[in-house]
Amino acid sequence: MRFFADLHIHSRYSMATSRDLSPESLSLWAQLKGISVVGTGDFTHPAWLSELRERLVPAGNGLFRLNDRFSINGVPESCRSGVFFIPTTEICSIYKKNGLTRKIHSLVLAPDLQAVERINSKLSLIGNLSSDGRPILKLDARELLKIVMDSSPDAMLIPAHAWTPHFSIFGARSGFDSLEECYEDLTPYIYAIETGLSSDPSMNWRIKPLDDITLVSNSDAHSPSKLGREANIFETDLSYTGIMKAIKDKKGFFGTLEFFPEEGKYHYDGHRACGIGMHPKDTIKHNNMCPVCGRKLTVGVLHRIEELAGRGPGETPQNARPFYKVVPLVEIISGTIKRGVNTKGVRKIYHNILNVMGNEFGVLLDVPVDDLSRAVSEEVTAAIYKIRQGKVNITPGYDGEFGRVEIAQNG
Repeated sequence: MRFFADLHIHSRYSMATSRDLSPESLSLWAQLKGISVVGTGDFTHPAWLSELRERLVPAGNGLFRLNDRFSINGVPESCRSGVFFIPTTEICSIYKKNGLTRKIHSLVLAPDLQAVERINSKLSLIGNLSSDGRPILKLDARELLKIVMDSSPDAMLIPAHAWTPHFSIFGARSGFDSLEECYEDLTPYIYAIETGLSSDPSMNWRIKPLDDITLVSNSDAHSPSKLGREANIFETDLSYTGIMKAIKDKKGFFGTLEFFPEEGKYHYDGHRACGIGMHPKDTIKHNNMCPVCGRKLTVGVLHRIEELAGRGPGETPQNARPFYKVVPLVEIISGTIKRGVNTKGVRKIYHNILNVMGNEFGVLLDVPVDDLSRAVSEEVTAAIYKIRQGKVNITPGYDGEFGRVEIAQNG
């Protein structure tokens, strides 16, 4: 069967996250979005793990579901569906290797709570797991991979948001130039990388050594409503085994939903303090220095991919999977009626659309344009259609500033 999965999220125990994050709120928003499988996030945090133990139960397919004792309100009939959870966490490794300080974020997936306990037991000897939902550990990323592998043959580690400058496997500030440089002899056990909000699969296709690596996309959500801003599309058994096999061999991995990468916070190079965002060609002309203050620019994702690319833009490897660029429905409504995304007016229109048309992914991707008019204004219908065609104007993000996406007014 075909289903959507968002495997990288956080709990309210991570820094700068919503207090509303709970298994119930995640299940609610997953149904509104059209997501069948959600990562739990933060299983290393003792308080969150305790909550997961209380509120989730095994679903019989290697995944978990919300315990029947915990009810959910606010899901319209048109969106109701089963939601399953998979134990996940993100870990920050900061360490020295080959004479340089490395800062690598990793997404870890576990098949059961016994494997979670084994991972947590090892990591608790290295650092304080209670300090943050995403713990910061003085731990080589290769050694973290070994701990994950030793916990269970069915556990998996995926380099998170692989291109962001400060905390990623290929980041300009503290990453590596190859998977092999980081993971050495264990590199064959890296089956996927997470492309992150500031890159999309077509950008990663330019890196030839990634041809056999599955390119996954997730929201990295810090609040329930941010679920699904990126997601994976599977066409396999809805089970832990099915998901892991699909990531490993790509046969059940259909593709991804993507942010417009220019909207990501690190797409361009730049210096936020001076309001400077620059294309890599312009950065090179300025010797990587801010033209306003003379300080070093933060080298962004596009620039870093250009440095490591073995293919030109537009070239596609043989086994590439499709991807679909989307803009969250609340942002489409907000841009159309010129009100903030969190205003009552936008939320009312959003829920009215879902009540009539079904979940958000269906509205953005599948519902015929002619049918949208039953619940959507002419302006919103036109905006959705233009986004499906890629007719948008984008101001690229840089140095921690999100870019801006606007619907093209002509055409």
